[in-house]
Amino acid sequence: MKIAMLATAITVLVMLAGCDKKIHPDNGLQAISAKKSTLQVLATPPVTWQEHWFEHVQLLHRVFYDTSVAVYYDNDVNSSITWPFGYLAQAWNYTKSTYGTFGDDSHLFAIFHSGKYSGGHPSTYMVGDHDYRNVIDVGSSDPNAWLSGTGNDIDLTTHEIGHIVEGASKGVHGSPAFGIWHDSKWMEIYQYDVYLGLGRSSDATRWYNMKITQTDAFPRAGTYWFRDWFYPIYNNYGGKTALNNFFVLLAQHFPKQTFNNGITTYPEYSRGLTFGEFVHFWSGAANTDLKQLALSAFGNKDEQGNDWTAQLQQAKTNFPGITYPSNDITNQGAITVSKENGGGASAAEGSLKLTDNIYNTKLFVNAVPATFTMQLHFSTAQTVKAYTLTSGDDAVDRDPKNWQLKGSNNGTTWTVLDTQTNQAFTGRNQTRQFNISNSTAYTYYAVFVTATNGSVDFQLSEWRLFK
Repeated sequence: MKIAMLATAITVLVMLAGCDKKIHPDNGLQAISAKKSTLQVLATPPVTWQEHWFEHVQLLHRVFYDTSVAVYYDNDVNSSITWPFGYLAQAWNYTKSTYGTFGDDSHLFAIFHSGKYSGGHPSTYMVGDHDYRNVIDVGSSDPNAWLSGTGNDIDLTTHEIGHIVEGASKGVHGSPAFGIWHDSKWMEIYQYDVYLGLGRSSDATRWYNMKITQTDAFPRAGTYWFRDWFYPIYNNYGGKTALNNFFVLLAQHFPKQTFNNGITTYPEYSRGLTFGEFVHFWSGAANTDLKQLALSAFGNKDEQGNDWTAQLQQAKTNFPGITYPSNDITNQGAITVSKENGGGASAAEGSLKLTDNIYNTKLFVNAVPATFTMQLHFSTAQTVKAYTLTSGDDAVDRDPKNWQLKGSNNGTTWTVLDTQTNQAFTGRNQTRQFNISNSTAYTYYAVFVTATNGSVDFQLSEWRLFK
């Protein structure tokens, strides 16, 4: 299910606060003064609140507050609805326990509309659009909306809380990953974690079942963001700790500038992440090299068609403080092939391109023999547990179809470790991973290709080994 969002609303998270602060009657409460250098905390949320953002013009009425949430309804919301009081307090408190505080005011301000403003938007304490408050504002075209407190009722409201996390974590304004994951991709794993964290196992299962089959068109058609990227990270590399670590690392390492909201200043991210930086920061957050996971999930191109593997190499140089172990041993070995490209190993399509860690280069060999061999020789024996092959950029019929991975300690006597037949790559520059059951260390590993998908020629972008 795609959660509806106002198309312009997300700019609250990423734009500079350019509009004037509007001060409204505070029912005897302390007003926020533009002359003050720091924000004053509202001890009690105001009884009424006049909307003044986007197309919203409703006079809101406070229907509930405690130390965690302040809930407001417009005149058309059924006043008997009470589920937001408890659920949103729980979700907000769990969020703060996971990601830290968001400003000095402990409240989440939750606004509900019925019969209007279909969708939702967030705002954070860092901007004046919603009076320097952490806000979720949700509406529905249904005049009888919000009655159930289940399904989309909690999905939409939780989604909007996630945008507050995205746009104001660790006291830094903005979301440098928004251009990559867009409106909802990170929110999907955030919501899954919230449901689990609150002990709502049925909602977690419901959400998982919806998202595990969902595909998106970015960065390439048919991308399974939840299934192939965020859920494996969450499930295998630390759960909510990994999610929080991503924002920790951004705040520590990513470039910032000063943002003035009309009252005070905050650090603000000065640009968006490249896709390679995105993979680098998530690898740091998960404390493992996620390059192969990213290649499997997204391919090697970002949404603009750039090879992000080159960006990743640059990210490692630009952000050396982000470190993580790698089980990729490919570059410890020396590559040789049984028949070389006509221009030699160092040519534009020579054998060195097989292991250059750049996925828009390739090896090309014309008229390969009946068995074509790619070999890596290591100075010390290595125990390989998996390998990947990445198809070339064109000519599907040059892809390997039948092959065996073998290991040896003398380069002469070989042990078969894996056999693949009738294989087909479904895309260009597609990386496929093959896991093997192997407990023996070898100094030589080789792929013996016995058939292509029809051509007498052979090509492959990358071959990599993992311990």
